[in-house]
Amino acid sequence: MATGGSTNAVLHLLAVAKESGVKLTIDEFDRISRKTPLLADLKPWGNYTAPEMYEAGGMPVVARRLADAGLLHADETTVTGRTIGEEASAAREAPGQKVIRPLSSPLAKYGGLAILRGNLAPDGCVAKVAGHEQTVFRGRARVFDCEEDAFTAVKTGKITSGDFIVIRWEGPKGGPGMREMLQVTGALQGAGLGATVALMTDGRFSGASHGFMVGHVTPEAADGGPIAAIRNGDTVVLDVDKRRLDVQVSPPELKRRLKAVKKPRPRYATGVMAKYARLVSSASEGATTG
Repeated sequence: MATGGSTNAVLHLLAVAKESGVKLTIDEFDRISRKTPLLADLKPWGNYTAPEMYEAGGMPVVARRLADAGLLHADETTVTGRTIGEEASAAREAPGQKVIRPLSSPLAKYGGLAILRGNLAPDGCVAKVAGHEQTVFRGRARVFDCEEDAFTAVKTGKITSGDFIVIRWEGPKGGPGMREMLQVTGALQGAGLGATVALMTDGRFSGASHGFMVGHVTPEAADGGPIAAIRNGDTVVLDVDKRRLDVQVSPPELKRRLKAVKKPRPRYATGVMAKYARLVSSASEGATTG
């Protein structure tokens, strides 16, 4: 949260916790985000690269900031065999570095990720909010059933300012495998639409993505999620402050649409990917198979 890192951290940590028998829910990430300042000014949304952060003192400096703020369990052992508090105390901060902000002047009071819910994500979704001062986006739904179609629409100039791109059937089951929507997010930035177009998906994003991006929408379309019922032209509202992602459609209409949804033919009918699609859990639970 303090470095504005990838949305994938949520997915991976939920999965690691599940495999390790540690109780962790998607809502914990939002609780932590609300009390953790954003300290690292990193690309793609910020000004500096990861090597520059390393030269500034790296993660030990971030840890020391969080320890000073009373946000670390300093006595917990980390991978070096020492405690995280000891690692934080041993941090060497480069004189005059500007990559990692002091606690007195964070980039934002809250962390780089937020967990949203709403009538489009009853089980939650992950929004990357680092680098954004605007907290509300209201746009016209432009709906695509795979990443490639959305990418083509951007490249051919069919996406315009005010659109809210929806890419569905790309979740753990629907993909199957939950692909990164890196092509589309990169194309939006290249087309100069990064600040005026939003994107939501039941797939996921690369850590290099930035802009109004919401991923891991659950339930996914292949699980009967409301994302499957959105239609072109619907008004979709992203509200970070209220932690909401909604389509402005009445509950009876949304229910009627969901009943009428025709699932696309599975991309794999046999083999390991077909088995994976049958077994994989929701992204809000780490997309695990065990």
